[in-house]
Amino acid sequence: MNWHSTPFEDIFEQSGTSPTGLTETEASKRLDERGRNKLDEGKTKGLFARFIGQFKNVMVIVLIAAALISAGVTVYEVISGEPDALQGFADVGIILAIVVINAVIGVIQESKAEAALTALKKMSEQYAKVKRGGIIRSIPIAEVAEGDIVILEAGDICPADVRLISSASLKAEESALTGESAAVEKSEKAVVSEAAGLGDRTNMVFSSSVVTYGRGEGVAVATGMRTEIGKIAAMLNAAKETLTPIQKKLDKTGKFISIAVLIIAAFIFVLGIVSALIAKSLSIDTGIAAFMTAVAIAVAAIPEGLTAVITIIMALGVQKMSRRNAIIRRLPAVETLGSTEVICSDKTGTL
Repeated sequence: MNWHSTPFEDIFEQSGTSPTGLTETEASKRLDERGRNKLDEGKTKGLFARFIGQFKNVMVIVLIAAALISAGVTVYEVISGEPDALQGFADVGIILAIVVINAVIGVIQESKAEAALTALKKMSEQYAKVKRGGIIRSIPIAEVAEGDIVILEAGDICPADVRLISSASLKAEESALTGESAAVEKSEKAVVSEAAGLGDRTNMVFSSSVVTYGRGEGVAVATGMRTEIGKIAAMLNAAKETLTPIQKKLDKTGKFISIAVLIIAAFIFVLGIVSALIAKSLSIDTGIAAFMTAVAIAVAAIPEGLTAVITIIMALGVQKMSRRNAIIRRLPAVETLGSTEVICSDKTGTL
């Protein structure tokens, strides 16, 4: 509904409440039906999903493939009784160890950041004053239901989209929605057209707005993801995750190196087979030797230490940031922040 253009006398009827507010039973029923008053934070990745996510890198995938091929050939050599065949397992172990350590460092950092953010949310849990059954109570913002009579005073964060029913010199700062840093005067007596923009709906106080002056009362007409700030959260949740500058460069470098290495390895393998054919000595053993030479060159050419070195450098950067009370959720974000050259904004007052 367009609550800002709803006639004052119809507010209680349309919202299914009264000047004394909802009863506890009705409030609980509405919370069950419409959900708690909180924004959807999107799907959270489990520990296993985070671990698997660390392997989304071309060079890492090629390294794993090379390690598996080397392991397969080494097993064949052991079965065939080749001397020093077990040395191949050491090479495979080193490659896989680098890949796994890199993934573990990334997972540990993400888990630490998530834990810190969760702790901050618990510490900063906000409360709202509502009128239920004529009695004013202080409840967690998540428990505010549509139809609750919300009491707003200077310093309060508005817990929902509220249609005012009374006010006294009420002003609210709503830059999160409109970008305007100056506080806006609010009044239940304001007449607002249906087509009015958010900044012109002066008979409404929106969720996440901060009351800077005066006091007022109003009906919570939208909560959670149905609020105006909730609509913004929905758009953010729907946004596709983009690669950071260093991830783009690593992917580009990885693809170039991988393609070049595969072409060279294939050329060397074919050259070995052709040489054996010319020498009339082609056999399973010479074919395996040519194949192993190609695999060895491929593994040697791929800079398996690059991923680990970059991860360690980023981890050190995250530790430095944490000592300055900055929480970095994902390691590549450190590099992204450093790559920022220009910030464009048309609301310098808000900044």
